[in-house]
Amino acid sequence: MPEYGRNVQKMIEYLVTVDDREKRLRQAEVIIELMGTLNPHLKTIEDYKHKLWDHLYQMTDFNLDVDSPYPCPLPEAVFKKPEVIPYPQESFRHRHLGKNIQALLSRAENETNEETKHGLTQAIGYYMKLAYANWHKEPVHDDMIKNELAEITGGKLKYETGGYRVPYENNRNFKQRNNNNNNNNNRNFKGNGGQGGQGGQRNFRDNNSGGGGSGYGNNFNNKNRKFNKNKNK
Repeated sequence: MPEYGRNVQKMIEYLVTVDDREKRLRQAEVIIELMGTLNPHLKTIEDYKHKLWDHLYQMTDFNLDVDSPYPCPLPEAVFKKPEVIPYPQESFRHRHLGKNIQALLSRAENETNEETKHGLTQAIGYYMKLAYANWHKEPVHDDMIKNELAEITGGKLKYETGGYRVPYENNRNFKQRNNNNNNNNNRNFKGNGGQGGQGGQRNFRDNNSGGGGSGYGNNFNNKNRKFNKNKNK
């Protein structure tokens, strides 16, 4: 069993050669603890010690003779192959709709209440559109579903177009509307922000040039002229 490694296998091979029965049991218990440490996920299984002892017996080819808390399993029970489950072989022309559509169609065809039958027909049409979109990775028109449903049932079920839409189409339209709204919002925000920013910068420049900004510049220039005159004198 490769999940326990080569060293554990060597320990088990030596364990079989031990003559003392009590010593063999003690060493087997140590190996069981080591096997549980190497595979901690086995501890999540109920009564995982039983599974470890079964693995230990299996790695000794069921030749280990110890007084374990669990009996040695039989090789026939361990290596028994499960019974083959028969797979139902049924031919269905519209395989992209799946097998369950047959039960839905028979349920709708045998319905006597016209209102319930109409609701089942619309639900089946919606399911057919969903199955078609998942199979072909593209949307489908309602008229195609209507014709296909009439062909399958021999005209017994009539799907009314325009009542349902495939989620694939709804998601695409919803994303398109969101993208358009986001683009419009970003465009309006940039326009308002740009105008406000330009106006603010323009006002700031006007205030600096007309008020404190120009006064500070004039005073600084006057001081430089006085300093140069004194220096020349």
